[in-house]
Amino acid sequence: MRMIRKRSGTRGGGGPARGRLRAALGGATTVLLTATALAALPQSTAHAADTLGAAAAEKGRYFGAAVAANHLGEAQYAATLDREFNSVTPENEMKWDAVEPNRGSFSFSRADQIVDHAQGKGMKVRGHTLVWHSQLPGWVSGLGATDLRSAMNNHITQVMTHYKGEIHSWDVVNEAFQDGGSGARRSSPFQDKLGDGFIEEAFRTARAADPNAKLCYNDYNTDGVNAKSNAVYTMVRDFKSRGVPIDCVGFQSHFNPNSPVPSDYRANLQRFADLGVDVQITELDIEGSGQAQATNYGNVVRACLAVTRCTGITVWGIPDKYSWRSSGTPLLFDDNYNKKPAYDAALSALGGTPGDPGGPGDPTAACTATYSTAEQWSGGYNGKVTITAGGSPITGWSVDVTLASPQQVVSVWNGSPTSNGNVMTVRSTWNGSLSAGASTSFGFTVNGGTTPPPQVGACTAS
Repeated sequence: MRMIRKRSGTRGGGGPARGRLRAALGGATTVLLTATALAALPQSTAHAADTLGAAAAEKGRYFGAAVAANHLGEAQYAATLDREFNSVTPENEMKWDAVEPNRGSFSFSRADQIVDHAQGKGMKVRGHTLVWHSQLPGWVSGLGATDLRSAMNNHITQVMTHYKGEIHSWDVVNEAFQDGGSGARRSSPFQDKLGDGFIEEAFRTARAADPNAKLCYNDYNTDGVNAKSNAVYTMVRDFKSRGVPIDCVGFQSHFNPNSPVPSDYRANLQRFADLGVDVQITELDIEGSGQAQATNYGNVVRACLAVTRCTGITVWGIPDKYSWRSSGTPLLFDDNYNKKPAYDAALSALGGTPGDPGGPGDPTAACTATYSTAEQWSGGYNGKVTITAGGSPITGWSVDVTLASPQQVVSVWNGSPTSNGNVMTVRSTWNGSLSAGASTSFGFTVNGGTTPPPQVGACTAS
C-alpha cells in the first residue's frame, strides 16, 4: 500500500460525517437513518485471479472503474470498488468546472477524496481530463486568445502539480475531433481561438508539469478504423515524428446495438500501438444484457490482451444504476451489485476464475441477500430481504441496507438492527441457523418517500 502524500494547495474538509450508532433491543425496533455518508467498511482480501483487478494484474495490466466521490459513502459501492478494481478514474471531479470554477481559484476536495481512497487501497489513478470543450465554467469561453492560452496552460500546470507523482496517466486533451466523415477538428473555445496548435501546446505544458505521468489523447467513436480515428492517428504519428510528448491514446469504447464493437477493434488498437504509444480502453460500457453483452465484454478484454501495449481497461462506472446511460444496463454489476454474465465473461477473458465466494448474488457464497418491496404507499413502503444459505449450513448472518435521504427506517422485524449514517446493519436473531439452501427473511418499514429503493449489500454468514 502506498503512503498518501501531502499535496500542495488548499484541501477540502475531512471524510464524510458519521451518524451516531444506535443499538436496537428486542422485537420490532425503531431506527432512524439519516443520509450522512458512511466510510467503506473493511473488506477481506480476494484470492488472486478471482477479481478483475487481480486477474488483470497477472496479465501486467490494470482493470479500473470510473468513480464518483458522492457514492464512496455507500458501503456496497465502496466494497465492490475495493474488491474488484486496481485503478480508478474520477468521473467528473477533475474536470475544469469542478477544480477551477473561477479563474485562478482551485478546489480539489472532491477529487482528493477519490485519490486518497484509491491510494489507501493501493490503486492507481487515471486523471480525467485537463482540456475539453465540455464542462467548462463560463469564464473560459469569454476569454480572448491571449488570456485563453494563459488560462489553459495555468490550469494544466496547477492541476498536474497538485497531483504530481500520484496520477499514472492523464487525459490531457479530450474529444478534439468531430464525428462523421470529415476528420476535422471540433469547434471549441480552444480550437476556435488558438487553432490546431492548442493540442501540441497542451501536451508540452503537461510534460513540463509532471515529467513522469503518461500523457494521453482520449476520444470516442475512434474504436475502429474510420475518418475520425484516421485523423487522430495522423496527429499522433505527426507528434511522434516531431518529438511532441504523447505517451498514450485512450479509446473510450462506448458500445450499443447500433454502435457495436467493431470487427477491426483489435487491429485499430494495434496500429496505434505500432506508432510507439500505449493504448488504453478508458470508458468502457456496453449496452445490453445476458449472453450477447457478455460476449462483447469478453471480446473487448481479449482485444486488449492481444495488443502488448494495451496497458489497461477502465469501465465507466460500477453498478448499472449509476451509469450515465443506466437504461441500457451497460456495466458489469446490476443495480444491486450482483455480478452479471458480462462480469464472468470479462474475468474469464482475463484468465480469472468466475464464482468468487462472497460476491453478492453468487450461488457459491455462504449466504445471499435479495430485496423486494412488500407493500408501498404514497409516503413509504415495507421492504423485505430474503436470506438464503449457500452450499453449507450457517449459524448466523448480517446484511447492510443503505437508504437515501430523506428516507428513514422506523421499524424492523425478524432481525436486530444497528445504524451508522445512512447504512443499517441487520443481524439474525432467532432465525440465524439455516441449513444449506434454506431461506429466512427480515422486514422493515420506511417513511420519507418510495424512491430510490434501498440498496442491499452482500450477506455475511457466521
